[in-house]
Amino acid sequence: MIAAITKISGHAPTLAWHTDTALPDSELVIIPGGFSHGDYLRAGAIAARAPVMKAVAQAAENGVRILGVCNGFQTLTESGLLPGALMRNAGLTFVCKEVKLQIANNQNPFTQLYQEGEIIRCPVAHHDGNYFADAKTLERIEGEGQVAFRYAEGSNPNGSLNDIAGIFNARGNVLGMMPHPENLVEPAHSGIDGKRLFQGALDLLEVEPA
Repeated sequence: MIAAITKISGHAPTLAWHTDTALPDSELVIIPGGFSHGDYLRAGAIAARAPVMKAVAQAAENGVRILGVCNGFQTLTESGLLPGALMRNAGLTFVCKEVKLQIANNQNPFTQLYQEGEIIRCPVAHHDGNYFADAKTLERIEGEGQVAFRYAEGSNPNGSLNDIAGIFNARGNVLGMMPHPENLVEPAHSGIDGKRLFQGALDLLEVEPA
């Protein structure tokens, strides 16, 4: 994630540790993947209670853009910053492969450089990516356009309800997603489909042709 942000923005990101109680002034806060605390209890459950998450919640309240990828998505749901929960994959096995994603809502800074309905490639690597929400919550996030990405073309790797791969909060400044866009941002990765997400989130809106 650090390498992707540095390459795309031209600046190395400022790092925060889980025991920090404050964040530097930022336009984008990213909680990356990585099996925090060994995924004990539930994936993201301990990380959601780390001191730094109070600062993340305050940043979200202040309108700062927050991105959680994979374990970061799990942490955002466990902390209550996003609705729903990430459960064990339907097949009960770790999944590591490339999937197809469909852009469900491009009326958001994170997705503004994609076309609605566009299909992109993106890698996944997780054991607990099965998105679940109760019927009332699911109806609300669907009705209010909070679904950002869906697994497309039968590529749902984990059993997520409605093929949900990523969601926004109601305000639209917090995005959680299970796939790893940072792993597809340069030709050395065999594609750059993930690059536009970061360019949009950072308002780097002049993009070069794919």
